[in-house]
Amino acid sequence: MKIEHILAGFIPETRGRDGLALAVLLARQAGARLTVGHVHPPAWPTPGPGKVDAEWRAYITAQAAQALQQARLALTGVRDVPIGYMLEADRGSGRGLVGLAGRIGADAVVIGSAPRGSRGRIALGSTADQLLHSCPVPVALAPRGYAEDHPPAIRRLAVAYRRDPASDDAVRPAAEIAAALGTPLHLITLVVSRGMRVKAAEQTLDRLRERAAADLGEAAHGHDVEVTTQVLEGGDVASALGGAGCEGALLVCASSTAGPLRRVFLGDTSMKIIRASACPVMMLPRNPPPRPAEPAGSTGGARRARSGEA
Repeated sequence: MKIEHILAGFIPETRGRDGLALAVLLARQAGARLTVGHVHPPAWPTPGPGKVDAEWRAYITAQAAQALQQARLALTGVRDVPIGYMLEADRGSGRGLVGLAGRIGADAVVIGSAPRGSRGRIALGSTADQLLHSCPVPVALAPRGYAEDHPPAIRRLAVAYRRDPASDDAVRPAAEIAAALGTPLHLITLVVSRGMRVKAAEQTLDRLRERAAADLGEAAHGHDVEVTTQVLEGGDVASALGGAGCEGALLVCASSTAGPLRRVFLGDTSMKIIRASACPVMMLPRNPPPRPAEPAGSTGGARRARSGEA
């Protein structure tokens, strides 16, 4: 998975600057270029009475230009990352960013937390919701206050892993992102004990620990980056994740298997992880499984081509 072009969604608020801070870190480490995008409401589709439609168009144009100017001011000191600025018209900010990402060929989209979240945590608003249910490229979310207190670089890429097709498919692109950023890959599995009966809890936990360690060991093989593993335990996702050590980390999650192919789709566990994480989180889109190799001389490919199958 390449990281050559990053799109940062910006609004002239603290959360916009949080997203910019994370986007600059990622672009700098990956040697990528950065586009700052601002989504504004579209002009009215039909002319209104008098000059109302022209006045509205002039107003939103001026507001959008002012937003990008604030982004430029926030990035005045950044000299080592190529930066461009673009506007997109859409009624939904998340949908607008998805459209803009496709139009410019972005490899990832970065935004900040919704404003209602606690400092150092991520809250999901309408923009994130739209991105996390439709974006065809990875979506990274910066915690609230990240612009004011962030590490000088991403030092570790942590992957929330459990043995299932979605997580297995996510490890390879996560390793490629880690290589692009020049960081080690850290695979973590959460063992949650809430809801276990007291008498059976310890035996069950022992089995879960052993299974998690074995799964992590198997997933760690065959990558071109340094890989470490860790089993984290707690009564719930938040308490288990608290032992991960998030300083300088970027946490990667796989999309739910219930979602559409080639799209980010947020499942229940991923939502809990995002809300509990004290570091930025990146959600990967769900990719189709690799197609089995056909025997030599097979005409299956030709048949699919003639029948119009992809």
